Amino acid sequence: MARRAWATRARHRRQSLGWSSPWPGWAAMVFRRFVEVGRVAYVSFGPHAGKLVAIVDVIDQNRALVDGPCTQVRRQAMPFKCMQLTDFILKFPHSARQKYVRQAWQKADINTKWAATRWAKKIEAREKKAKMTDFDRYKVMKAKKMRNRIIKLEVKKLQKAALLKASPKKAPAAKGTAAAAAAKVPAKKMTAAGKKAPAQKVPAQKAAGQKAAAPPKAQKGPKAPAQKAPAPKASGKKA
Repeated sequence: MARRAWATRARHRRQSLGWSSPWPGWAAMVFRRFVEVGRVAYVSFGPHAGKLVAIVDVIDQNRALVDGPCTQVRRQAMPFKCMQLTDFILKFPHSARQKYVRQAWQKADINTKWAATRWAKKIEAREKKAKMTDFDRYKVMKAKKMRNRIIKLEVKKLQKAALLKASPKKAPAAKGTAAAAAAKVPAKKMTAAGKKAPAQKVPAQKAAGQKAAAPPKAQKGPKAPAQKAPAPKASGKKA
């Protein structure tokens, strides 16, 4: 009697909280990939690493019977630790023959769907990176630098546009140009501009008749030839 009353109270408690099942986390369960017949799995390591298989039957808690008719994997027992479960499920009965597994595989188009997943793209990119040469790595480095440069330029443009949009409105264009011109003029020129400009001195031009007005210089006559003085006679004769 007490047990029935406890169950009733628990049921009323769940209903008041809005729980539709005895377990609160049942509706919010995140993990949806379970080991079941028809589940497609990715072989992570072993002789068939990198291939897809379908679980045909569960042998025990450690192994399953798998088959990959479209991925060149023959029917065999494989441990669960070698497999990673995917979101794809095929519809066929347990222990189905390979013919039915192939038909279900082709009907669901598993290979195309798998190639379009992010998981497969990451694996493909990892394989390509492992096969790259030094020159390929150099080209990737240059491409990354170019991409980063383009991104930086675009970010600067966006930042500049945002600053202009956020700044207050500017004065009219005429006032703005006058203020800019005034800012460029030094302080000395600004003080000199407030005073009256001094009268400019006109350079004194020489009069046309100035040379004529000047008194003429005295003209010199022809010089008289210089007279040589007679040499003095010797007082004594030679012996």
